[in-house]
Amino acid sequence: MKGVLHSIQTQGLLLKTAYQREGFWYVIRKGFAYVARWPFDVLVSLYHKYLNRHKSTFTFQGQTYNYYYHSYNTTWKNERGIEIPIIQRLMQENSGIRILEIGNVLRHYFLGSHDVVDLAERYPGVINQDIADFCPGNKYDLIVSISTFEHIGCWDKGPRQPEKLLQAIRNVLENILAPGGKFVITAPLGQNPDMERYMADGTIKFDSLYCMKQVDAKLNCWNEFYWPDIRAREFDAQGEWCGKEKAFLIGITQKPQE
Repeated sequence: MKGVLHSIQTQGLLLKTAYQREGFWYVIRKGFAYVARWPFDVLVSLYHKYLNRHKSTFTFQGQTYNYYYHSYNTTWKNERGIEIPIIQRLMQENSGIRILEIGNVLRHYFLGSHDVVDLAERYPGVINQDIADFCPGNKYDLIVSISTFEHIGCWDKGPRQPEKLLQAIRNVLENILAPGGKFVITAPLGQNPDMERYMADGTIKFDSLYCMKQVDAKLNCWNEFYWPDIRAREFDAQGEWCGKEKAFLIGITQKPQE
């Protein structure tokens, strides 16, 4: 019952945010589409969670994870079903420290006590500030972000602003992450050519960079691939990704102790 109430609250807040950003008729169109699709999405999610056992786990960095099935954003057919368990386990292993999530993603799936900053999404407890300018009083020991940074400086409306992305990452490392703290992001390929080029040529650097690729679109099965191989085979001479299968990167950086 608690989960159902949380889901209803989440959808209400999403509609409110959409109304503020896109207007009344946008909400009506999307609302009807969601209501019509919701029973099917829930049933498919339950099928994958309880009946489709043959693809219940995947491996990342030698550890086994369960795929995450949820009706919101249909996680059984995209990278969200892999991103969430990886980041969720990381947060559970570090539950006693200050944690910040950049981009309000996890609260759509389960309740959490960590802080969240999101420029656009109006949601209880979410700090509505631009991450490029955010400067908290107390820094965070762990900062995570799920499929958010590829949107910074690369919007549907207006020209791209790649310098905004670099400013945001620089601000995280200099003003938000505590000494000795860890910064972990996931970023799908094929969304932001500037970000992909910066990651391929080293302008954006992580201590460790990993790649997960969808090896079976029908079953949404994912395997880990060696990042240098992906960079050599699936990026063109200009540094833009040209792969065919869905893929996303996991970047991890630890800030040195002072």
